[in-house]
Amino acid sequence: MTSSIAAIHVARKQLDLDEDVYRAKLVAITGKSSAKDMTEAERQKVLSEFRKVGFRPAPGRAAGRRQITGRYAKKLQALWIAAWNLGLIDDRDDKAMLAFVKRQTGLDDTRFLHHADDGRAAIEGLKGWLKREAAVMFGNTNGCEWLAADGAKIAWAQWRILYPDANLMVRKGFDQAVSEILGIRLVWLADVKPAHWQTVMNIFGERVRAVSKAGTP
Repeated sequence: MTSSIAAIHVARKQLDLDEDVYRAKLVAITGKSSAKDMTEAERQKVLSEFRKVGFRPAPGRAAGRRQITGRYAKKLQALWIAAWNLGLIDDRDDKAMLAFVKRQTGLDDTRFLHHADDGRAAIEGLKGWLKREAAVMFGNTNGCEWLAADGAKIAWAQWRILYPDANLMVRKGFDQAVSEILGIRLVWLADVKPAHWQTVMNIFGERVRAVSKAGTP
């Protein structure tokens, strides 16, 4: 397997693309549904498009970075990247996230978050900040089934930043934008899988960051 094909597979996993969405995206980018059938130039085009929607290749050993660990690490990373996609911060690096965790808990690293109270303090502190600063509807979906996933809540908050007069009844193109980003025909927003909202958030994040000034928690 060539390195570019391996990178595409890593990107697919990182972006949580299921088989149908993944194949649809390959076809949309190159006209081919399999990375193996592509030229190297086409594979690089796919990787370029995946990077635009949030794919981040793992840094090499020379970068001197380590993967953060702990039972709450993945959730905190996801929320921190959400803050970046909402235009609230200008540094999506784990170090910046760990600094936030330390302010909330007094602990230096996610690997030290062993107790539920500490994990809850970090997660709820970050969620509370997103709710205050970007009106993310954590804990309040107004009966909308499609808002059950945190990713959907964040994507809707991004859309409200871009279109402040949008509301849950008149979403001003939100449904169509989600459908186009995912490359699938949607009948109901509730049909969007939780994992696919990450792709939507990354695209919306590019637009939000273009119009928002970054701040700090």
